Amino acid sequence: MSKEYDLLIIGYGAAAFSAAIKASEITSGQASIAMVGTGPLGGTCVNVGCVPSKMLISAARNIMYMARPRYPGIEAEYRTDSSKILEFIRQAVGEERHNKYETVVSGYENIDLYRSRAVFTGDRKISIEDGTEIFGYNVIIGTGSRPSIPPIQGLKDAGYITSNEFWSLEKIPGELVIIGSGPIGSEIGQAAARIGSRVKIIEIADQILPGIPRDMAQKVMESMVRDGIEFHLSSAVKSVSVENGKKIVRFETGGLQREVEADEILVATGRSPNVDLDLEKTGVQYDRYGIVVDGNLRTSNRKIYAAGDVVKQRFKLETLAAKQGVIAAENIFNRAGIMIDLSSFPLAIFTDPEYASVGYTEDEARSAGLRYDVRAISTGDVAKERILRNADGIIRMIVEQGTKRILGIQMVAENAADMINEASVIIHSGMTVDDVIDTPHVFPTVNEGLKLAAQSFLRDISMMSCCME
Repeated sequence: MSKEYDLLIIGYGAAAFSAAIKASEITSGQASIAMVGTGPLGGTCVNVGCVPSKMLISAARNIMYMARPRYPGIEAEYRTDSSKILEFIRQAVGEERHNKYETVVSGYENIDLYRSRAVFTGDRKISIEDGTEIFGYNVIIGTGSRPSIPPIQGLKDAGYITSNEFWSLEKIPGELVIIGSGPIGSEIGQAAARIGSRVKIIEIADQILPGIPRDMAQKVMESMVRDGIEFHLSSAVKSVSVENGKKIVRFETGGLQREVEADEILVATGRSPNVDLDLEKTGVQYDRYGIVVDGNLRTSNRKIYAAGDVVKQRFKLETLAAKQGVIAAENIFNRAGIMIDLSSFPLAIFTDPEYASVGYTEDEARSAGLRYDVRAISTGDVAKERILRNADGIIRMIVEQGTKRILGIQMVAENAADMINEASVIIHSGMTVDDVIDTPHVFPTVNEGLKLAAQSFLRDISMMSCCME
């Protein structure tokens, strides 16, 4: 059996849904659309990524507030049951998937959903598991990514989990070894430690969260150490075995052989694009880092686009995937020629404190040969942060010399992920420090920290009264 569609979308995660909905809107529901994918509807973010991890983090933060009250006169007795926490998360994820994906797609009569693996059999033509062949006059590949597993001796035999399987656990392991301290390993590790797990993190780099500013990574690590996490940096895992019912992870640090034991091992060493689609039959160029696209998200096959984590690009973010899905649909049906502006695209890591960034970091500005000035203030300079007892963070602003245009903002603070949205608008709009200073901010709020960072280019903010303009 063979079918034809105006738009064939491979995948049904964030990029795929955004593309399908936008294409339907552009064509007033007249475009025939096929979505083909495997696994739970909605892809990584809602099922095993953003949604469950942020719920776990929120639960763990509530425990931390009870364990370490920030204000005198507060004492709490509590107990934790990680099995109930995980069961609640699974139920909430199911509701989110049903309400925002299953119900949504059923409301579009022009979209046909195929739950199947797909492989290309020719130019814009795929075959699915029941033998049906589907042709798309236009194609968007939005197959996302999956956990990347390093070739460690004995790891497969000993058994391990990734962020995909973590949410199916009956309870959080009493002793958890995490290989990798990127966003996934650090977020889950800190939450697990706060809930009661004894967590050890092994990282091959010499800092956690490799790639973010070192001083900010240090702030996050200090907080995680206070939560009881044991770190082994500049360490390479060599082998894994099982002895007396425990998993033994052996690693090398500075030439010394060491080992730790665990009830479970979480592998969090990055993600790989899902490109096992027989792309050779389409002329689409790709490598192990993803599919190569131009600025309009078009692949080397002019009728095939790609969006989201499957694309060869620096960032792998749910919000970026969704934006790219929309842009791909607009470029196909409106011939819009839209290019995504990554310079104003924010990212956040939901540790405690959180890290968030938009635009250039200082290292990137230096490497690009830009002429810039930089200022950094402490969250202790911000009245609301002092009120909330969050005085140990950093807000850094990079500004172009001469124009005073703001080139980048990074922060490590409890509410950094929320604050970065205003910072993204600042960068996207090309605002200067004067523009930010002239923008009224409610007092007291954490976002006032952005205004204070801008004011630090003009004066010593330690000599300012509250609300000083």
